[in-house]
Amino acid sequence: MTSNTDLPLSSDIQLSQTLKEQQKDYDCTPCRLMGSTVFVGLGAYTYYSGMKQLREQESVILKSGSRIKMFPRKVAILATSVVCAGLGMYRLVN
Repeated sequence: MTSNTDLPLSSDIQLSQTLKEQQKDYDCTPCRLMGSTVFVGLGAYTYYSGMKQLREQESVILKSGSRIKMFPRKVAILATSVVCAGLGMYRLVN
């Protein structure tokens, strides 16, 4: 079964023009804003809650004798939150 978006191979319409027409109504501005806000908010929440939990558990972590001390944990939380916020910014512009 074929859909109305299928084009015959012998069509004279250029591929770039066809893709541009298909993506014209692909994503609305409110959808972009909502998705962007969610990802940026997730990044902020990840940073805030992760750092708060690390501060609360710092003595337990240091006493545990784990090879992973505080600095790598903070870097991991920071990286995760930056990636989430970056995805939000990417969602806003693309």
